[in-house]
Formats: sequence, structure tokens, C-alpha cells
Amino acid sequence: MGEGIAVLGAGSWGTALAVLLATKGKRVKLWARSPEFADLLAVTRENKKYLPGVVLPDSIEFTSDISLALRNPGVVVLAVPSQSIRELVGLIKPFLRSDTLLVNTAKGLERTTCLRMSQVICEELPEYADRLAVLSGPSHAEEVGREMPTAVVVASQSPEVAEYIQDVFMAPHFRVYTNSDLVGVEFGGALKNIIALGAGIAEGLGFGDNTKAALITRGLTEITRLGVALGANPLTFLGLTGVGDLVVTATSKHSRNRRAGYLLGQGLSLEETLAKVGMVVEGVETTKAARLLSLHYGIEMPITEQMYAVLFEGMEPKTAVSNLMMRTRRHEVEEVFASVLGEK
Repeated sequence: MGEGIAVLGAGSWGTALAVLLATKGKRVKLWARSPEFADLLAVTRENKKYLPGVVLPDSIEFTSDISLALRNPGVVVLAVPSQSIRELVGLIKPFLRSDTLLVNTAKGLERTTCLRMSQVICEELPEYADRLAVLSGPSHAEEVGREMPTAVVVASQSPEVAEYIQDVFMAPHFRVYTNSDLVGVEFGGALKNIIALGAGIAEGLGFGDNTKAALITRGLTEITRLGVALGANPLTFLGLTGVGDLVVTATSKHSRNRRAGYLLGQGLSLEETLAKVGMVVEGVETTKAARLLSLHYGIEMPITEQMYAVLFEGMEPKTAVSNLMMRTRRHEVEEVFASVLGEK
């Protein structure tokens, strides 16, 4: 295995992970698409656009040359938005060593195929199925970059790979757990963004904590329902990549999805909202993919359905909330057990 680590993607999360790894003494190359941006990072030692206020250690090397970034790394971290993963994997394929380990950090479902990110990667690089790990959990870059205590999960088909990557990232302020449930970890990380959009909408409409708590709790139920139907372990959704990531994304000031929902609730259009947020809002495209999965497999996902109507069918946010509140009466505990058992 080669030496050093390549982090591909110089957004907020890629930058925060590069800082984390560099402070552990790792040799890190951080790749940015734009040569001008890579040069700016090298000169200023700060990512003022995506992670302002965090000093970038001198040991981080910046480049926009993918062949240089992938010159003999032992680990390659994919830190681009989910809809860019397939393109990035195609770009790096000619330069990867056969013994390199891949770590994906994107949280989403591919809009054209509804595939999880590990499935997308394995379609392009089937020989890396046992050399691939997913890093997920409640981990805002703004806090990780400032060394605030954070706990995440690394999942892989290979226990040995999961444990190796666990050691690579583990730090005094960054605790890493392992999990063999790749399906559950990825669905938890992707679908929580939909619920966070809904929680933001509730805030934007002026509703209170009661409404947000209901959305988060019922949201976890439908995340679990779809995940279990597609092979996930229901217990995964009670952990960091389930309820943990859901709570932080639906409530944090750092959450792009919550902020986007808030702006929608305030009356902005989707186009205006995305322009104002200024960064990728993963929940938008994931809503499309999750809805398609729910229809294909006959899985009831009422919050996702209403979010789709708001985002893409012009439904008023207040109408969506009313529709959720006026659904057919159900028994909560029976419905929760149905989700855990994978019943529709």
C-alpha cells in the first residue's frame, strides 16, 4: 500500500478532514477542481469560501492535478457532493493503485439510478468492493475543523478495512466506530437530509419545537421503513448514522438542508433558495430518488412525498404540513414495529 492520503474535494468537509488528518501527522494532498482555487488555498492557508477561520496546516499539499494527487496514496477520500461521485470515480480510475483503499464521505442517492454511493462506486470500480469504506455520522465540518468533539461511523463490507480506516481517522476529538451495515449507514446519512428540509420548512413557517420534534421522530420511522425493506439492520437507525445524524442535520445552524427548508418555508422558490444557500443541498436530489424507491417498493414515506410535492410540484409548504397532520389515524407503537420488521 502506498503512503499518504489524498482528499478529493476542497469543500468544507474535504477541507476539515484534510486538517484532521494533517494534525495527526499524516501526509495529505487536498485536490480542488480549480487550479486558481488550489493556488489560493496554498497561499492563504485558509479556505475562506467553505471553511473560514480554520488554519490549514503547512503539511497539507494542494493541487488541481488529479494524477499528482493520486501519486502513491494508501487511502483516497472522496469528499465531493453525491451527484458528482460517478464522474469523480471515472476521473480517478486510470490513476488508482490496486492496493489503495477508498473512503466515501458523500451522503445521498444518485438521482438517475437511486443507487447508494457505494453502489455507484462499485459499478465503476467493481474490483474495489472489498477495499471501500463509508465515513458517515453527525459531523459538521465547521465543528470538526475546530476540533470540537465528534463521533462518526465507518462502514465496510470488510471488517479489516473498516478497522484500518477507523485507526486512520481516530483522534482525541474525533471518535470513530465501525459498523458492518453498509446499507443502513448509507440510507441513514442520505435520507436524514429530506427530513431536515422538512424541519427547516416548519421553522420558516413559524412553527415551534413540537412540530420539529414530530417531524424528526416520524421521519426516523420512514427512514427505517425504507432502509429495512432494502436490507438494512434496524438497529443502525438508532445509532450515530441514524438518529444522531438526523437530529444534528434537522436542528443545527450549520445544516444546509435545514437552512434551505427554512427559506422555502419563508416563501422563497427552490431556485432562489439554492442560490441563497450557495452550496449543494443534498436533500433536494435525494428526495427525488427516495420517492422513486418508495413507489417502486411500495414503501409508505409520507414526509418524503410531501417534500417532493413542495420541491417539484409547487405545493405550498403550509399545505404539506396540513396534509401530514390530517393523515389517517394510526397507532404509533404498531407502526414503529412494522418499520423495524420491514413491513409496509
